[in-house]
Amino acid sequence: MGRAFQNRKESMAKTAAAKTKVYSKYGREIYVCAKAGGSDPNGNLSLRGLLDRAKKDQVPSHVIEKALEKAAGVGGEDYAAARYEGFGPGNAMVIVECLTDNPNRTFGDVRACFTKTKSKIGTPGSVSHMFDHLAIFAFAGEDEEAVLEALMEAEVDVTDIESENGQITVFAPPTDFAKTRQALHDAFSDIDLEIEEIQYLPQATTPVEGDDIALFEKLLDMLNELDDVQNVYHSAELS
Repeated sequence: MGRAFQNRKESMAKTAAAKTKVYSKYGREIYVCAKAGGSDPNGNLSLRGLLDRAKKDQVPSHVIEKALEKAAGVGGEDYAAARYEGFGPGNAMVIVECLTDNPNRTFGDVRACFTKTKSKIGTPGSVSHMFDHLAIFAFAGEDEEAVLEALMEAEVDVTDIESENGQITVFAPPTDFAKTRQALHDAFSDIDLEIEEIQYLPQATTPVEGDDIALFEKLLDMLNELDDVQNVYHSAELS
């Protein structure tokens, strides 16, 4: 699981610069989360975690406030989650998560990204069964046993814990995201969560080589430039 996660972290770093509309992506996600569970972070643990991530990524306060105000009002956009799957250059598996108010438009835009990079969009479930859907938390530390004990006391169903180079990474079911986050903060008051996300991690990586590298990076860039795309996960290991 560790190698797949490291590959994902490197991919996130490479594509971060391509997310030119990161503020609008956060704004949309905050709106949907607040609309579903309430705009008070104290009563909506998922929203609280999302707001913390947004602040770490230096999302301006006015973007956050505007999204919360819209969620607290009447009406507004009706966004729905959509997920698309397929195979990119080098036959690497790709999952694209979206929030959209027009599924037909979004599907057409995502399909165009696949088509223009000689990739193939698949049917729902065509690659997601080769990924693990997990809540992931990473922070500085070395006492793996203390972390595991704290999570077990909080009745968190821990999937795995890894400790490497002074960093502990906790993997848990997505449904335990808020509970895991709260348990870590309760047990370790000074904890600084470097990563706190729900992700799709590939069960195995796919080497991508030669001309396919540039083509795969083009696919990632094109997808990340779409307003409706929130996250892109893949199995590619770029040489």
